[in-house]
Amino acid sequence: MNSSTRALPPVLVHHPYVELHPETGSPMVKGSRVAVRRLWYWHQAGPRYFPVATIVLRYPKLGWVKVLSALAFAYDNRELIE
Repeated sequence: MNSSTRALPPVLVHHPYVELHPETGSPMVKGSRVAVRRLWYWHQAGPRYFPVATIVLRYPKLGWVKVLSALAFAYDNRELIE
């Protein structure tokens, strides 16, 4: 079974600024094409390298609320993100 047909784990905790991609089921920041997984990996690289402020600067249209909501979603649904 390849990764495109593998079922993703269920969402344990929903967040208002995160939605699942209709085709893949992958979590995305609502109203954007930014994958939560991308923000998560940057965040996990360490605050010394990618603090939340740097992520917000990289994605200014998301703003603080959506970036923080995406990261909270990732913490609450680690199995789905990792």
